[in-house]
Amino acid sequence: MRLDKYLKNSRIIKRRTVAKEACEQGRVAVNGRVAKPGLELKLGDEICISFGNSVLDVRVVSLTENVRKDDAQNLYEVINKD
Repeated sequence: MRLDKYLKNSRIIKRRTVAKEACEQGRVAVNGRVAKPGLELKLGDEICISFGNSVLDVRVVSLTENVRKDDAQNLYEVINKD
């Protein structure tokens, strides 16, 4: 699954266009490397997202295409939240 689509499906970022812009601005890293929005994610990948002053680190647990709002948090595991 594409990185920007995963960020939207998991509800980490609300809209796919915002997720795409965050990737293009270099605020999203996957496994320690700055990632483009079209990067294909795999299970176990670690995503680091910078939101202004805060940083969110998550690990990919599931790659499901269609997710209900209640189940969105099951797609990832929070590693670090600053």
